[in-house]
Amino acid sequence: AQQVQVTVNGLGERAGNASLEEIVMALKTLYGIKLRIKTELLTETSDLVERITGISVPPNKAIVGDNAFAHVSGIHAHGVIEFPGTYEPFSPELVGHHRRLELGKLTGRHSVEKQLRSIGVKANKRQLIEITRQVKALGDKGKQVTDADLRVIAESVIGALPKEEKIVELKEVTVTTGSTITPTASVRLSIRGEDRVSSAIGVGPVDAAIAAIRAAMGEISKLRLKKYHLDAITGGSDALAEVTVELEDEQGNLYRAKGVREDVVLASVEAMVNGINRYFAGRK
Repeated sequence: AQQVQVTVNGLGERAGNASLEEIVMALKTLYGIKLRIKTELLTETSDLVERITGISVPPNKAIVGDNAFAHVSGIHAHGVIEFPGTYEPFSPELVGHHRRLELGKLTGRHSVEKQLRSIGVKANKRQLIEITRQVKALGDKGKQVTDADLRVIAESVIGALPKEEKIVELKEVTVTTGSTITPTASVRLSIRGEDRVSSAIGVGPVDAAIAAIRAAMGEISKLRLKKYHLDAITGGSDALAEVTVELEDEQGNLYRAKGVREDVVLASVEAMVNGINRYFAGRK
C-alpha cells in the first residue's frame, strides 16, 4: 500500500471511513513506521472536529474517546496504578489524552484510596473498606460518583473532615429570558474575598449564566466546559435538578462537580462554581 485514505474521527458520508487516529497509531506502534504527524495533537484535533461538525465522538471510540484511558474496574485500576503498561499499549500523553480513574460499581479500594488522597482525605483500612462499599452502591444506581460525592461518603464514615477552601463563592445570580428577548445573566461572585460583578448573553439562560461567570473570571480563560449533564432526580415539573459538569484545563486534567437545586439555572451555576473551586484546589 502506497497510501491510506483516512478522516478525523472516521467521519464519512455513509458508514464512515478509516479513522486517522487509529491508522496513525497502528502504523506507529505496531509497525514502527515513522510518520510526519504530531500524535500529541490527535485528541485535540478530534475534539475540534467534533465541535465543528456537531457529530459526537462515542465515549468508547478507540484512541480519542473519553473512555479510551478510563479505568473503573478494581483490577484494572490497580494494575494501571502499579504499571500503566498492564492495560495501556501506549501512554495517553502520546495522543494528547489523559488517564482517568473512575469511581463506580466496579471500583476497587486502590482507586478509592487514590481519589481520597487527591482530595486530601486519609482513611484507615476499615474506613476504606466501608467507603468503597458505599461508592460501589452509589455507582450501582447508575450515578456518576464525583469528588463531592466521595467527600460526603468519607465524611459520613470517618467523621468531620477539614472544610474545603472555597476560592469562589456565588453571591447573586439574575437571569432574564423569554421568546422575544435575548437570554441575559448577571452574576456577583466573591473571589478570594473580592466582589466581582459581570453580565453576559447566551443562547439560553444556562449558557448566559455560565458565560457571565467566565466574563467575571479571567483566571479560568483556559478552563473548558467539556461536558454538561442534567438529570431530574424526582418526578414532576418541580423536580430537583442535578447538573454535572466536567471541566478541562490546558494540561488535560479533568475536574468534575455537580449542583443540585429546584432551579436548573441555579443548579448549573452551582455546578460550575464547584468545578472552578476543584480546579483551583487542584492547581494548589
